[in-house]
Amino acid sequence: MGIFPEYEKFDLTLAGRLLAIRQKAGLTLEQAAQKSGISRATLSRIERGDNSPTANALGRLCSTYGVTMSQLLLEIEDDEPRLISRAAATVWHDPQTGFVRTAISPPAKGYDIELVWSELPAGATIDYGAPPSHGMEQHIVLFDGRLDLRLGDGLHRLERNDCLRMKLQSTVSFHNPGRNTARYLVAIKRPK
Repeated sequence: MGIFPEYEKFDLTLAGRLLAIRQKAGLTLEQAAQKSGISRATLSRIERGDNSPTANALGRLCSTYGVTMSQLLLEIEDDEPRLISRAAATVWHDPQTGFVRTAISPPAKGYDIELVWSELPAGATIDYGAPPSHGMEQHIVLFDGRLDLRLGDGLHRLERNDCLRMKLQSTVSFHNPGRNTARYLVAIKRPK
C-alpha cells in the first residue's frame, strides 16, 4: 500500500462500480472506450483499480453511462432520512489536478438534490465533456478563493460568496486563477 491506503481502497471500490455500471449499460470495454474517448487500455486499468481516474475521465464516463458523478462514485441509498457525519462522507482525490470532492449528501432514491463540497488547488483546471444529462441543474457557491467557470463559450468569474446557477447543456471547465485553493459548494439537481 502507498502513502494514502484509504484512497487506494476507495479506488478499488470505484473500479468495481465502473465495471458494474458499464456492464449494466450493456457496453463492451471497446464500446465504452469509443463512446467516452478514453483509450481501451486506460479504461481497462481504471476498471481493474491499477489507475486512479482523473476528474476529466470520470466526467467522460458519466456522460457515456448517463449518470451523475455522485451516482458513479457512490451506491444509491434508500430514501430514508439519514444523518451523514463528516467522517462518513465519501472523499475522492483527482490524482492529476489535486482536486478534492466530498459527497456531503450521497444520492438517494426519492431525492433529487445532492450536495458536494469541492476544493480546487491554485492554478488547477478541470475540463468536463458533455454533461451526463442535458439540462442537469447546478448551483455553485464559492466560499474561498476565485473560480473561473466556462460553460460552453461563456465565461463566469466567481469571487468569494458569489453563486452561479446553471443548467448543463454543453462542456464545462473549472479553473482556479487565484493563489489559494478555491473552496465551493455544489448543489446538484438530478433530472427526472
